[in-house]
Amino acid sequence: MKSSYGLENQGIIGVSAEYWNLHTPTLYEHAIRNREGHIAHLGPLVVRTGSHTGRSPNDKFIVRDENSESKVWWGNNKSFTPAAFERIQARLQAFFMQRDVYVQDVYAGADANNRLKVRFITQYAWHNLFIRTMFILPSKEELQTFVPDFTVIDAPGFHASPEIDETLSPTFILLNLTKKLVLIGGTEYAGEMKKSIFSTLNYLLPQKNVLSMHCSANYGADRDDVALFFGLSGTGKTTLSADPNRTLIGDDEHGWSDDGVFNFEGGCYAKVIRLSPTGEPEIYETTRNFATILENVAMDPETRHLDLNSELYTENTRAAYPIKQIPNADIGGVAGHPKNVIFLTADAFGVLPPVARLTPEQAMYHFISGYTAKVAGTERGVTEPSATFSACFGAPFMTLHPKEYAALLRKKLNEHTADVYLVNTGWTGGPHGVGKRMSIKDTRAIVTAVLNGSLKNVEYRTDPVFGFEVPLTVPGVDSSVLEPRNTWADKAAYDEKYHELAAKFINNFEKYAGEAPELVAAGPRI
Repeated sequence: MKSSYGLENQGIIGVSAEYWNLHTPTLYEHAIRNREGHIAHLGPLVVRTGSHTGRSPNDKFIVRDENSESKVWWGNNKSFTPAAFERIQARLQAFFMQRDVYVQDVYAGADANNRLKVRFITQYAWHNLFIRTMFILPSKEELQTFVPDFTVIDAPGFHASPEIDETLSPTFILLNLTKKLVLIGGTEYAGEMKKSIFSTLNYLLPQKNVLSMHCSANYGADRDDVALFFGLSGTGKTTLSADPNRTLIGDDEHGWSDDGVFNFEGGCYAKVIRLSPTGEPEIYETTRNFATILENVAMDPETRHLDLNSELYTENTRAAYPIKQIPNADIGGVAGHPKNVIFLTADAFGVLPPVARLTPEQAMYHFISGYTAKVAGTERGVTEPSATFSACFGAPFMTLHPKEYAALLRKKLNEHTADVYLVNTGWTGGPHGVGKRMSIKDTRAIVTAVLNGSLKNVEYRTDPVFGFEVPLTVPGVDSSVLEPRNTWADKAAYDEKYHELAAKFINNFEKYAGEAPELVAAGPRI
């Protein structure tokens, strides 16, 4: 399909038009007219990302040199030689000769004391627009003296040769911490750009005593009533933090300094598959707005109407939009210290309770464990949820060892006496394929009870294997849901899965036991 602007080679499909305007002329010269010749209201920009509809974690590398050797968590990050980086950089520079490029200078970090100045050089115009949407824009005056701390060169049309370039495939995401340079090629998935900078901040900020976090954040009546929501893609970070009764700080990446919490970004990157206008009204509305970029969302070529329920291209359909499109967002992106921290897990086994209260030691155990499920489409080759452990609820982006982030989190929790809860947004009544996903209504009621303090004084039971405390009642939630075993028709099958999951926790934590022996007792016992 050709785009409306002759940019089909860049993956641009066109601009959607959800509602016809029969009377008022548009201000846009590239307005689209319906069959009767009337000018249409313009919707979001719709793009395709080709075969890469999610991140490519196996193609991400960090250059291993004298600066990164002793700091990077090499058990989690693939190493790349400086010589191979130089070769591919030279070939990439040759690729850009006689080509137009798009340059965008932005900030990563709302806190002026801890922000990173980043220059993005992109082959695609819409990738540059994505960066302008997702990060924080300097003022005109600031741009006059802007000198980047880091540079990202993004070339979807350049493919590596594994035999020459020492990559694993034609796709590559190469982070050189010494040269302060990121090279990306062979993938049109725009999320690789933003996550490369997140990985960079995860390296730099902890060395300044700032905790970098894969979480969303909001606050209540004032900026000192902050809540953090940790979790991998698909666990509900964006949905649950976009609460009409609270103010959104950000939906994905934050830092926690001595002054409080700050957003890394100026935009949101939400999954929109089967988005509901009633369940997620604020996010749903952004899919109708002109300033939004929709990745791999199905659009009727004739009417240009969107189908958010379609998995035609991927389960991982995305909307990138400026955070100011959320009516109750804090555009400044800075707030106080958290009162509540919520770990979101999508339990594919269906045995964890909808909510559990954690001790500080249990909080560290579950933070390092990072149990969840990989959700279909988030990574290439993942077609259905599968149980996984992702350290710090974001292992693909953690540049340092988990103990570094865990130690900082423990310090922050102790200093600011924040409460920690584990909330299961996964399955109930059985594992994936048998049970059903937790209702968003119940999850929202649980989160509300956590944040308004309703769960502080209710009666709890102690789970006999996992050891955490499970509330017997939650306002607005059927008490039977709070006991997972009661939701299963086959109680013996539940017991089997329950102990199976506990064993997975224990086996996974063995690799951290030497670094944090005091936390072993905070995990399950069988």
